[in-house]
Amino acid sequence: MKKPFYITTAIAYASAIPHIGNVYEAILSDAIARYKRLDGYDVFFQTGTDEHGQKIETNAKNQDLDPQSYVDVISNEIKRIYDMMDVSYDKFVRTTDKKHKEVVQKMFEKLIENDDIYLGKYEGWYSIADESFLSETEIVDGKGPSGDIPVWMSEDAYFLRLSKYQDRLIEHIKNNPGFIEPESRKNEVLQNFLSEKLPDLSVSRTSFKWGIPVLSNSKHVVYVWVDALSNYITGLDFDFENPGELYKKYWPADVHMIGKDIVRFHVIYWPIILMALGLPLPKKIFAHPWVLFDKNKMSKSRGNTIYTDKLVQHFGVDAVRYYVLHEIPYAQDGNLTYELLIERNNSDLANTLGNLVNRTIGMLNKYQEGKVIKSDKVASHIEAFYKENPSLKDISLNLYTKMTKLMDDYRVSDALEELMILARSANKFIDVAEPWNLFKEGRKEELSYVLYQLVESIRFIAIFLQPFLPQTAKKIFEQLNIDPQGFDKVHEFGLYDKEMIGVAKPLFERYDLNKKMEEILG
Repeated sequence: MKKPFYITTAIAYASAIPHIGNVYEAILSDAIARYKRLDGYDVFFQTGTDEHGQKIETNAKNQDLDPQSYVDVISNEIKRIYDMMDVSYDKFVRTTDKKHKEVVQKMFEKLIENDDIYLGKYEGWYSIADESFLSETEIVDGKGPSGDIPVWMSEDAYFLRLSKYQDRLIEHIKNNPGFIEPESRKNEVLQNFLSEKLPDLSVSRTSFKWGIPVLSNSKHVVYVWVDALSNYITGLDFDFENPGELYKKYWPADVHMIGKDIVRFHVIYWPIILMALGLPLPKKIFAHPWVLFDKNKMSKSRGNTIYTDKLVQHFGVDAVRYYVLHEIPYAQDGNLTYELLIERNNSDLANTLGNLVNRTIGMLNKYQEGKVIKSDKVASHIEAFYKENPSLKDISLNLYTKMTKLMDDYRVSDALEELMILARSANKFIDVAEPWNLFKEGRKEELSYVLYQLVESIRFIAIFLQPFLPQTAKKIFEQLNIDPQGFDKVHEFGLYDKEMIGVAKPLFERYDLNKKMEEILG
């Protein structure tokens, strides 16, 4: 039996097309899901769109559309972008799905019945852009966090009793050290959010209609905290009467991947909702950092957003995937500029990875007529090199242990770097081994040894590259003239057994910085 593994992203808000900073989360989660599948897990990877709220109602009206038609367009665009980026989700959930709405209504009624939700009145400064009431400290120079001017609102609302479960939540966080990661986020939650009594949370609205109506009081619509967060179980076909096979198999989630800006909602509101409903809590909530543009947070108001379509148009899918997976650190914000993307594409993808594959296959075709020949005869200058440096065989055979540990800890950037270390080592090995001299001197067996070591190292690279750059991995397998392989083929060095190598084709283009910048900026 394969061990189940359930990973989710935060669902994207269907008010507008997401920028690369938003899409990063889906790519990051995809790399983890793909790695787990290769590692023998039964993975369920869910993403989707959050489609209710005042902002959507307003945006739809401004475009002379009904809200459903509006979210259909945006949700389909988000799905298209994820598909373009090779995000291999198993379920794309939408909060306008009939099943989701029905279950959310039942959840809300159950919370009312349990007296975890009560009817009251809410007054305060409300930000339409942030879709939340703001505290005095959140309003700076008369503006909310998103830059809009909040308005004073007073309305009847249902409230969720947060403080009722506060001590239980604190105890859960302290007793489960891996519940919130990275560690800095856990400390932030305990010190900033849970150190004082939690105010009750408004969980319904009457000021707009675009939402899921409360069954017992249709003047109210269920607000985002109960609506959107519930997708993690409604997407598994959860229902109170019949929890469903997917729910029974995959819940609790192994990890909710979220942006660090929505930590409070996922580590306070969501666990408390689950506690109140008597349901298990997710095993881990991982709050990843942001992708900054030129060291600033991307926002439409700043005019510094970069969209995925434009990046793919200029660099291709795998170069973009590589950049965000390799360059965004585990716990700190990562920086993106076109110049940095060009530099990383040239150095890592074209010069290191592409060049290694191209050179190796080129030499096999030139020196051995495309034949791959196993040989144990090691030239003396290579034996001398091995005394000071690990062999390609040793580096390759250590990859699984190293990368799996890092991927289990969601250190995706560090795991990908281990793969690049092998590629750089293989290029260095070519320079040290000097196969062109071995060919000139007619030392065929020693030349065959060198070329086989390189081919086998590239086979390892292709296998481990699949979760990160799936298109590139597929191309490398084709050039090696073998079918794609899994992790069952990485515990032995020397499994490449084809007699003939394939044809070398460039994997990545090397860009001239000035010409590329001119092309991008037009």
